[in-house]
Amino acid sequence: MAQNLTFDGVLKIDPSDLNGRKVWVQLACAFRYGKDDLDVIGVSFRKDIWIKRIQMYPFEGTKPPNTPMQEALLKKAGDQGHPFTFDIPVHLPCSVSLQPAPEDSGKPCGVDYEVKAYIANEADSIDEKIEKKDTCRLIIRKIQYAPNEITAGPKADLNKQFITADKPIHLEASMEKELYYHGDPIPIKLKVNNETSKVVKKVKISVYQVTDVVLYSADKYHKCVLNEEFGDQINANSTFEKEYSVTPLLANNREKLGLALDGKLKDEDTNLASSTILQPDMDKQIQGVIVSYKIKATLMMGGGLLGSLTSSDITVELPLVLMSPKPAGLISASNRFYSQ
Repeated sequence: MAQNLTFDGVLKIDPSDLNGRKVWVQLACAFRYGKDDLDVIGVSFRKDIWIKRIQMYPFEGTKPPNTPMQEALLKKAGDQGHPFTFDIPVHLPCSVSLQPAPEDSGKPCGVDYEVKAYIANEADSIDEKIEKKDTCRLIIRKIQYAPNEITAGPKADLNKQFITADKPIHLEASMEKELYYHGDPIPIKLKVNNETSKVVKKVKISVYQVTDVVLYSADKYHKCVLNEEFGDQINANSTFEKEYSVTPLLANNREKLGLALDGKLKDEDTNLASSTILQPDMDKQIQGVIVSYKIKATLMMGGGLLGSLTSSDITVELPLVLMSPKPAGLISASNRFYSQ
């Protein structure tokens, strides 16, 4: 059974200005779909997937031993430092944001994690208004690293029979492995057996990101994050074999509205969203946003006299998993939280 994750920190509290009120710290995982200032009639949507609160002052309960990071923070905070630790279920989703338009402001759509400390009489009272000056917030992110086990790569093939040809054209596409790291070249091997009298004009390799918004509705977005054409011509009654290399990057997709990205901190750069890896005991609905990728390899045919009846492109699809590598020195855990 998978163990819970932990997130720990230190809160600096000056009790002289509390006036009998209490201090709380909470960690919330929320799904946001639509900007906060939009009309609420089905346009803007927010749901807390998971939330937990700890009363920090006066403290109630028992404290676990301080971690090395907490000890370092307590040296800076002095006597007013108070450590806290959250135990977080491992099945919660990773941080994902949908790329906003340049003019958009505020929190992006997607799944985010926020630590909030606040002064209040009660932990969560609808009748109590908490002043902005009595709160502080910190955005953190949860990411999932690539697993250690690398499975064999996928293969797909297709026989295309044309009306005007007695024999087919055969296309096979394969990859050595299914999982690749962000920014690494992805090699795709193509094999073609063209037994027809037709000529393949070009070869096209495309990578698509598929984003499933499962918590709010059945919305599914297909975004092309790479589209490259190669001028390789495959003559009639011939065979062809070649390995192509492509690298999908966020840098080439900055203007695409709604593209799924790994959650980022403040102005820190990020990358295309990592593929969602669902464990057997995970609830798909609670993930909020599920991201996957596919590669399309296409043989682009020349037009015939009867249009699409005599000539059409030939396409096969391969699944692709894009993830971040596990940092050196991190042995066991595949999920981590980061803050800034």
